[in-house]
Amino acid sequence: MEFHDAANFLFDLRRYPPRPGTAATRDLLAHLGDPHEDYRCVQVAGSNGKGSTARMTERVLREAGLDVGLYTSPHLDDVRERVRINGRKLTERALVEYVDAVRGYVTDCAADGGAPTFFETITGLALWAFRRADVDVAILEVGIGGKHDATSVVDPVASAVTTVTLEHTALLGDTIEEIATDKAHVAPADAPLVTGATDEALTAIRSVAGDLVTVADTGDCDVQVEYGGIDGLESDISLEGNGWSVDTKLPLLGDHQARNAGIAAALARQVTDVSRADLERGLRNAHWPGRFEVMGQDPLVVLDGAHNPGGAAELAKTLSSFEYDDLHVVAGAMSDKDHRGIAAALPDPAHVIACEPDLDRAEEESVVARAFESTYPDATVETRSDVAGAFEMALDAASPDDCVLVTGSLYCVTEARTRWTRTEIPKRVDTVPEARATIEGAHVTEAGAWRMRGKAVHRVLKTRVQPRQAQYLKEEMLSLGGECAISGLNDQDQENLDVVLMGTLAQYKRLAGKLDGQPYGLSPFADELRAALGIEGHGRDQRGYPWEDGTAVMGILNVTPDSFHDGGEFDAVEDAVARAEEMVDAGVDIIDVGGESTRPGADPVPVDEERDRVVPVVERISELDAMISVDTRRAAVAAAALDAGADVLNDVSGLEDPEMRLVAAEYDVPVVVMHSIETPVDPDTDVEYDDVVEDVVDDLTERVLLAEKAGLDREQIIVDPGLGFGKSKAENFEMLGRIGEFQAFGCPVLVGHSHKSMFDLIDRAPDERLHATVAATTLAAERGADIVRVHDVDANVAAVRTVAAADDPPTHAED
Repeated sequence: MEFHDAANFLFDLRRYPPRPGTAATRDLLAHLGDPHEDYRCVQVAGSNGKGSTARMTERVLREAGLDVGLYTSPHLDDVRERVRINGRKLTERALVEYVDAVRGYVTDCAADGGAPTFFETITGLALWAFRRADVDVAILEVGIGGKHDATSVVDPVASAVTTVTLEHTALLGDTIEEIATDKAHVAPADAPLVTGATDEALTAIRSVAGDLVTVADTGDCDVQVEYGGIDGLESDISLEGNGWSVDTKLPLLGDHQARNAGIAAALARQVTDVSRADLERGLRNAHWPGRFEVMGQDPLVVLDGAHNPGGAAELAKTLSSFEYDDLHVVAGAMSDKDHRGIAAALPDPAHVIACEPDLDRAEEESVVARAFESTYPDATVETRSDVAGAFEMALDAASPDDCVLVTGSLYCVTEARTRWTRTEIPKRVDTVPEARATIEGAHVTEAGAWRMRGKAVHRVLKTRVQPRQAQYLKEEMLSLGGECAISGLNDQDQENLDVVLMGTLAQYKRLAGKLDGQPYGLSPFADELRAALGIEGHGRDQRGYPWEDGTAVMGILNVTPDSFHDGGEFDAVEDAVARAEEMVDAGVDIIDVGGESTRPGADPVPVDEERDRVVPVVERISELDAMISVDTRRAAVAAAALDAGADVLNDVSGLEDPEMRLVAAEYDVPVVVMHSIETPVDPDTDVEYDDVVEDVVDDLTERVLLAEKAGLDREQIIVDPGLGFGKSKAENFEMLGRIGEFQAFGCPVLVGHSHKSMFDLIDRAPDERLHATVAATTLAAERGADIVRVHDVDANVAAVRTVAAADDPPTHAED
């Protein structure tokens, strides 16, 4: 079974309406051998904030060293987002394996008139996948209510009800008390229920659950929350419970998120022994897209998926912390929401553009517009059929001192967010078999891949778009003589589709021109297309970095006793300085100074010791004719090295230290963001990839966006695929061969391959890898790497210069 067949099977279950009760889910799990009984579970219910709370709980428990599964809904772009294991979404392979296991059972149930619903079957997928991955604990976001939700098949060790508002009244009841009573049934048998509910909701919850841990910012409670306001991209919070306290920052803004953090901390403490450091770092790393997400300044751009009056009120309260002139609102909502209630809860807008997200349940833009017109008669209210177009209109209308707010639905936010997250992956396709494999990788049917394979042996781009965008692109590309292959996934609710565009450069130029001014978000896509192909002046800005004029060579200078290739050779300052001078004489562009080994199995070095190793060397070599980089995963070491004269940050952890991106932005320096499952790498780590290159691109997307939101340009964000970090030797070679695909980010690309164990695969022992390293450097440079990071500078500089000379032969005068 192919992935698109399995996903379509799941989507087709949406024809069965939601229903209360857990019987169908229990029967499905019994068929699977009751996987939910093999690990501990945590349930998070509530009207608002349950997804954020679940994410924060998951991140804290991972920081404490547990393997954690996370089940949330809805998904924004890909159904696999609902099921995450240690932060990574479920693989396609696992989803296919699950559908193989349940398809016959589900079909038999349907024949008997009782098929499980989509949500019940996806809940089964999550619980099955968590056993497959052998997690220690699973965090489950409740779908609707609590008592009759599919997730309530589990016996939780800890549970929470975040808040209670009027919602889903047809299923849960017409009053706050009735709804709270239903949600309270998630209470665990052997632990108190954690809640941020107040007033009549709290009274109703107490009558069901009995023992509670209450979380509040005022009054008598078990966990006291203090919200210190917003500081740049984060908010300051303090939490205090019985015998414990936390002072940290949150990337999720607003006092409601501070209360959610208090709930998450209480839940995590019920699951395992978490330290203060685990809580502080876990909460600070709990990023959650679309929840008061500040995407830019000048104008202030905020994305928030508030979809009911309560959520809109919290949004308004958080937005009041920012200064701006006029408010421009882009609003799109689902048809079953309280549009006037949402509108009334928002701050007074000067300008509203109502739009319609691309899914069947979305409300027409005219209805959303009427809600705002009746609520704000003095505002200018317009309509636009598509979210991306409405967002562009708002940005064009806003002055630098204004605010652009996208809200009303997570689906609306998701479509606007593609401005930052969509990647156009360039594919190197030289043969018909490669063309067929590329097309099939977008989940195109076998017949479609066979038919179009011969047209793909030229410029090929792979990306994800909305279904209506995909159809338009196909029609336009065919009219220009090119081709567009579309995923075989059904045209389902909120599911973006993979497409593979195939054409000549001239055809792409004409396509971009035809897309300008088109609806459905195609006009912004035209500029993305030009940038991906570097046409019509759409390339990277020039800042004078050495990698802008060709492949730059970064020389490795490890001032450590235990690095895998040169440990102990340059740990004395004088030896390190002499080595740096040799590299400059050999033509190095960047010298990368590292004070902690991150080889597999290496022991972490204390921050002070790492700083003391690095800073004296950086001070001594900062005047050499090369840029100086510091190889560190600690922001404190990075700042000290920058003060000593370093120019670049090289973070092998991919910004795991939440301060690192802020340090890079404060000093306005380039930062290398590497893909790594963990640092230092556990040699026993076994990571499952469907397509190692595309999966790494997907994983790095949010990491790159973190740096961009901190204020760095993409020209300053250097992506490193992380050869040797959480990949097999064969996967390392695959990434090396496809290195050009990492240009999808519009960022410089670094390749670090020097003397790595991947060369064991071609029978090269640790002391026999120089020639293989130089060959890999040549390959990387020829395929578009902007920086190669190597030990043997002289030989690798020669390789890079040879590639450059072949591309642009020297003249006789230069000879």
